[in-house]
Amino acid sequence: MAVIAEPIAKPVSRFHFVLDRREVLEAILVAPAVLYVLLLVGLPLLLAIYYSVSAYTIYDPTWRFVGLANFEQILQNPTFIETLGNTFIFTFGSQLLGLVLGKFGAFLLLRPFRGRKIVRALIILPFAVPVALATIAWQWMFDSLYSVINWSLIAAGFLTREDAPNWLGDPYLAMLCIVIINAWRFFPFAIVIFLAGITAVPQDVIDAATVDGAGFWRRNYQIILPMILPIMAIGLIFGIVFTFTDLSIVFLLTMGGPGGATSVLGFAGFQTGIVSGDVSHGAAISLFMLPVLLVVVIFMLRFIRRREI
Repeated sequence: MAVIAEPIAKPVSRFHFVLDRREVLEAILVAPAVLYVLLLVGLPLLLAIYYSVSAYTIYDPTWRFVGLANFEQILQNPTFIETLGNTFIFTFGSQLLGLVLGKFGAFLLLRPFRGRKIVRALIILPFAVPVALATIAWQWMFDSLYSVINWSLIAAGFLTREDAPNWLGDPYLAMLCIVIINAWRFFPFAIVIFLAGITAVPQDVIDAATVDGAGFWRRNYQIILPMILPIMAIGLIFGIVFTFTDLSIVFLLTMGGPGGATSVLGFAGFQTGIVSGDVSHGAAISLFMLPVLLVVVIFMLRFIRRREI
């Protein structure tokens, strides 16, 4: 009688069982992203802290510990205080203007009209166009001699050539210009945020409010707006962080002028640390952005959590 031999089971490696564990697999999948953030954000942050407590310059690259002396010196500089104020005006002014434009743009795009899909595609262009190219175009529009805005106002009879404003030569107008440009860049993102929030509001709620006699303004500001506030807050966090650390518009359009009227923290840190070679003071200026952004983000996240509860 023939005996059929049973197949011998192959030993399963311990590595196979390790990958079956959910917590191990999650850590392996998340590890590349964590490593990327540590190298791209964590290492530069540590270097900035390292340089900010030293007397390091490109002319004297020897590291010498000075503690908080760099921070005390820049706080005693009135130019830095003005730069800090400019940064807040630039950031929150452009975000507020961008949100207002985004809200009205979203309501317009929700209404059916011919060519709405094309308009929705074109509205993303300010957010997709490279900032250097867009700023150069705006620089031509705000030019003291060839400004298309001035020429249009003169042709319409609102201004004379003698009364035409020098957009980039006046401190207040120059600040207004960079706020307008950054709001123009931000408002397509705000439109997308508002569209996502408004379309997520249940139609039954809006219909019930309409039946109860709520008009357009009451529906929007007492029903829709409170319901989409968490979504708006998330978009506002991204906008504030990106704007507060941005220097591209100021660098390309005004170079901080006239007379430092449009200088912001990112531009001041770049000018001090890179152009002037004073790495320690440049790092200290840049680190002032960290606590401000941390406070803003924590406040916004707490607000979102309360709204969700």
